[in-house]
Amino acid sequence: MTRPTREQLDAAKNTTLPDVIAPGLRVLFCGINPGLYTAAVGFHFGRPGNRFWPTLHRAGFTDRLLKPSEQDALLPLGYGITNVVARATAAAAELSADEYVAGGELLAAKVVRYRPRVLAVLGVGAYRVAFGRPKATTGRQPEGVGAAAVWVLPNPSGLNAAYNIQRLAELYRELRLASLSEPEA
Repeated sequence: MTRPTREQLDAAKNTTLPDVIAPGLRVLFCGINPGLYTAAVGFHFGRPGNRFWPTLHRAGFTDRLLKPSEQDALLPLGYGITNVVARATAAAAELSADEYVAGGELLAAKVVRYRPRVLAVLGVGAYRVAFGRPKATTGRQPEGVGAAAVWVLPNPSGLNAAYNIQRLAELYRELRLASLSEPEA
């Protein structure tokens, strides 16, 4: 994957990425929104410093470290990727509360349509705003979306210095183990 140019990054602003999704997934991972780098390369969690792919591997979701360009390899394993807000920005701080709420509504409809066992929102702040749960913390949430259980996990962005890769993998592993026992939605 070649590094995008400044022009390609600028052109990626406000674009969207297709979801990696199918009916009946075990876990639907939900990022906050695509960054410009991710949108420019066309693959979820595409920035080299993002820890999503290494975290999935260390947590046991994948038997090897996948590259962002291999994102479709998640579907046969029972996993998918979407976002709370679809539009790409340079930083999540550019998103408004209204965009999060509207994104949460669209996400809930997507979960009802595709029936994953678990919706894993990767970002506690995004979950709090999108779903009106200002006191939510990481882990399994008391409320589901449709028939899906909801887990909130730390965002794997390299900017999230509060969690190192080992701690991210531990928290994501808890989700993986719990998802094995979740009933089909």
